[in-house]
Amino acid sequence: MTTETLVLPEMTPTVAPSTPLPRSRGWFRQLGVDTGYALLSLPVAVVAFAVVITGLAAGAGLLIMWVGVAVLAATLLAARGFAGVERAWLPEVLRRPVARPAYLRPDGGRVRRLLTPLRDPQTWLDALHAVIRFPVAIAAFVVAVTFWALTLGGLTYWAWDWALPHSPDNYELPELLGFEDTAATRIVFYAVVGVIAAVLLPFAVRGVALLQAQLGRVLLTSRAATQAELGRLAHGRDAAVAAEAVALRRLERDIHDGPQQRLVRLSMDLSRAQRQLDRDPNAARATLDEAAGLARETLEELRALSRGIAPPVLADRGLAAALTALAARSPVPVDLAVDLPTERLAPVTENSAYFVVSEALANVAKHSDATSCRVGVRCVADRLQVVVEDDGRGGAVAVPGHGLSGLTDRLLAVDGELTVDSPRGGPTRLTAELPCG
Repeated sequence: MTTETLVLPEMTPTVAPSTPLPRSRGWFRQLGVDTGYALLSLPVAVVAFAVVITGLAAGAGLLIMWVGVAVLAATLLAARGFAGVERAWLPEVLRRPVARPAYLRPDGGRVRRLLTPLRDPQTWLDALHAVIRFPVAIAAFVVAVTFWALTLGGLTYWAWDWALPHSPDNYELPELLGFEDTAATRIVFYAVVGVIAAVLLPFAVRGVALLQAQLGRVLLTSRAATQAELGRLAHGRDAAVAAEAVALRRLERDIHDGPQQRLVRLSMDLSRAQRQLDRDPNAARATLDEAAGLARETLEELRALSRGIAPPVLADRGLAAALTALAARSPVPVDLAVDLPTERLAPVTENSAYFVVSEALANVAKHSDATSCRVGVRCVADRLQVVVEDDGRGGAVAVPGHGLSGLTDRLLAVDGELTVDSPRGGPTRLTAELPCG
């Protein structure tokens, strides 16, 4: 299932940082990840805070000499290293990938290379994170240790109550609360405390881990995420421009190779009929009949070309009616299933979905040797899903320079994506997803 088009520049899709990690995780494993993060973050935060505060203070005090600039640059590079350690932890805690910033690369002379860390906004955000993170890491460490101590101590108190001294001057917590000071009372009381702490443990540790991780996400990855989103939008814009340019050139080529040649011949036939009209009326009548047939063929071809752009039924009656008409004209039998909301979709969404189905059915008719085809269109949450599946020979690949690559770029321009599943021998399944709004 391929069609010949102009070669397009290869676009690399950008994965949104908010995309969830493609795996599930049990609460116990997540508790282990959050606990390890809360405990190990404190020593790293202490070292980072000491290095950054000391380096910034020393560098600011020595700015009167060039050595102060070097100290500040070294401090910011150290902050970048600590930020890299934090970014390595964030995907496991947040359960989603995070964007990694593109730091400025040293260029120019020695002085300019020395000033590179000072010119990079992200390195200053790294240093700010090292300072702000310190009290948050302390709080996370304290909460994690406290709840784990209450849980483990309360649930195992029965095993070591006998080893504790119980002097008359030493008042236990149950006794202070008005309970009898006996071993059974203490064991039951601390067991209840341990159970309560065990129930609250996953939520408490998860909460402080998320608090610290969100701080890191905001300071260490949000700027990179914004840059990635801008890059994705730029790719989408470039893809839209390229796709429209390819579509325009293909339309120009189709008009030149089809209707334009027929119109030239029609003009020649009419001129010949005009010359034959007086000396050979029968020959002129035959020429006019040929011209009339040629005019009908030209009109049909122009209608087919206009349907490939945007048929009137799409604007007047919506996507469902346009796809019904498109399926009725397909030489391969089409089983159409459309499940759309009562409200009309955005025009750009309807046009893109229609174009995908139109191109896919054209490819099925030309290249797949299929005997049947199924088209499904439905809205899932806030995404429009378009599936075109045929029972043909398969082997379709979305490579640059072919029709499927053009479809990919067209969908990329509207924040959509195309998935091709076409093993050798078939069947071929094209799945396009794009925003409903």
